[in-house]
Amino acid sequence: MVHLSGSLLGCALLLVSDNALQALGVVLSRAEIRSQLALLNTTVDGRLHEAVPWELPCFSEYNGESAIPDEAACAAIQANYTSPFERVQHFGTYMMPQWGTCQVTRPTGECLLNVTNPEDSAAYTGVNCSNGDIPSYYVDVRYPADVQAVIAFSNATGVRLSVKNKGHDYKGRSSGKNTLSLWVTNLNTITHDTSFTPEGCTTSYDALTIGPGAITEDILEYVDSINRTFVGGYHQTVGAGGGYFLGGGHSVLSPVYGLAVDRVVQAKVVTPEGLYLVANECQNSDLFFALRGGGGSAFGVVIESTHRLEPQLTLQVASISFVGHSNSRNLAQWYSLLVNETYKWGTEGWGGHITGPSLIYVTPLLSNAEAHASMQATAEFALAQGGTAVVEEVPSYLAFFSKYVPTAEAGVGTEITLGTRLLSTSLFATEEGRATLSKTIANVLSFASPYIVAGTPFLFNHTVGSTSVTPAWYDSLWHLSVHGNWVWNSTAEDIADQYEAVTQHTQTFRDITPGSGAYFNEGDVYEPEHTEAYWGSNYAKLLSIKQKYDSHGVLDCWQCVGWKGPSDPLYECYIPLSQSS
Repeated sequence: MVHLSGSLLGCALLLVSDNALQALGVVLSRAEIRSQLALLNTTVDGRLHEAVPWELPCFSEYNGESAIPDEAACAAIQANYTSPFERVQHFGTYMMPQWGTCQVTRPTGECLLNVTNPEDSAAYTGVNCSNGDIPSYYVDVRYPADVQAVIAFSNATGVRLSVKNKGHDYKGRSSGKNTLSLWVTNLNTITHDTSFTPEGCTTSYDALTIGPGAITEDILEYVDSINRTFVGGYHQTVGAGGGYFLGGGHSVLSPVYGLAVDRVVQAKVVTPEGLYLVANECQNSDLFFALRGGGGSAFGVVIESTHRLEPQLTLQVASISFVGHSNSRNLAQWYSLLVNETYKWGTEGWGGHITGPSLIYVTPLLSNAEAHASMQATAEFALAQGGTAVVEEVPSYLAFFSKYVPTAEAGVGTEITLGTRLLSTSLFATEEGRATLSKTIANVLSFASPYIVAGTPFLFNHTVGSTSVTPAWYDSLWHLSVHGNWVWNSTAEDIADQYEAVTQHTQTFRDITPGSGAYFNEGDVYEPEHTEAYWGSNYAKLLSIKQKYDSHGVLDCWQCVGWKGPSDPLYECYIPLSQSS
């Protein structure tokens, strides 16, 4: 990373035309902005940095000018190109790397390696690496005052803002060409209080307070050491106190213990007005409601959040798989079997993930003998296909996570897009519904095997109206997704075809689930009727809260609450599709 000095301040903005600055609402000249950047850098103790693509050391041309490759740095990047732990350490990269590129101009200007062979020199020889959709600058946030200083800078200059944590971003909400970004990755503290009382309240909780940058693996190891369980996500490097919980936050433990938004009891946040506020059920309760599912950075920048813990749990784990091929007869039969078993499993507390012909489920409610009986038909099917079936007891969630998740979690470095739908409980409760769902899945297998998360709060006794996610979460059994992907040298037309195909195939699941919704964090980039899909009846209230705490529209992100729409210059790198309006 390049640390900004007086001679470097403003370099990236000098690459931006006056027309582009005007379109983005910038009110000062570039010389004035450089002066303001220097002042900001002083205010944040030198933690203002110029942002560059992570892969830049491999390239000999950058933004149309000659650059000197760094062979050693390039080799290190190539060796760790698909490592989530490496990617979280660098601002200029994303887990889904298309969000660092300007997709509308692809393949021109991209700064990517070939994920299937990072040493493939064709990806970087004679290629002009550009900044793409990566912000021009970022501040390494360490204190609430840093966020307040950046907001003041934005108000003074008109430079737009973005917020980035770990880069687990399926919709490009943490990137933004020509923006100044708040990088919250180093707000990663973890503290435990056996009797945490939210400020102004009287009820106490056994709770964990975390910064947005605390990663799931570190949290799980910490709580295991104190014989507790944290209800978290299915990836080692997800920042559990950031966008994960703001958008809802599903877990394999959610069927029994709720979504992340059901478990958060307090958040401290810097609002777009520059105020540092405490939000809980007893003060700023409207903001607390918005943070419990309103999604993204629309309502402010979270500095810390506090989440209820559970005692250490003994879990039953089912790991069942076989070799299946897309659109094969046994794969269609497999999904049909799972559909028929799902309602029963829901009542037994099972949660987990289905990836094609592979299932990994857990439950805290059954004995090992009961778990074997529950999974018998599924295990027999897989074994008949030459597969494997293991049903075992593990002593803690960390024991499960460490053994099963690292090899099953979503890979990084691949350009991928998702379309998702929450599948209503009613589909699984009747023979007709199950037949309809099985047929719909079979019809999509020629495109992709659906990825299914049994992570809805099916058994959790939630308080109606306490969270702002779509109420469909609480009346669903599956969160289903289909995906499309492409490669480093794909054209904008090829990428658009994948987005279109994902939207079309997802539509078949929308059609059989009227009134349901989708997961904000993992939804279709071009989700039609996105406000209804992500928030349902909660959207009007969320928009009112957005207008209260961000009256000037300081924070905006793609399909977030109060979104300004795809024609905003902030989204010039998105490929325009008809569904995005």
